[in-house]
Amino acid sequence: MPPSIHPPGEVHAFYGALDLVSGERETWVAEDARGIVAFVELKGDWLDDLYVLPEAQGEGIGSALLDLAKSLRPDGFSLWVFESNTPARAFYAAHGLVERELTDGSGNEEKAPDIRMEWPGRSGVGGLP
Repeated sequence: MPPSIHPPGEVHAFYGALDLVSGERETWVAEDARGIVAFVELKGDWLDDLYVLPEAQGEGIGSALLDLAKSLRPDGFSLWVFESNTPARAFYAAHGLVERELTDGSGNEEKAPDIRMEWPGRSGVGGLP
């Protein structure tokens, strides 16, 4: 995965400034005795973020949040994943997402090749652009 181009303070400020009340984004968190350990964010028919703390990976939390996203978007959704993030690509593929588009990365901030993956929805037809 390419290195982050934003320091942690910038990332925190970005998420702190989001208007989560407008309904434009849906953010769900998973927490346990450790506090918040993961989150998923949906915006329209896009899964914008799915993040699980490294120490909480492998516990089924990411799978549960992805299942939640599927239940909230039964007609399907897309997401971007870095080409180099092979664990994430394998995770999404194991959960029924398919790779639809490969880019050279010129359209993202990191300038790293990425892949648009799609969950075609319960019908399995696809239909997303």
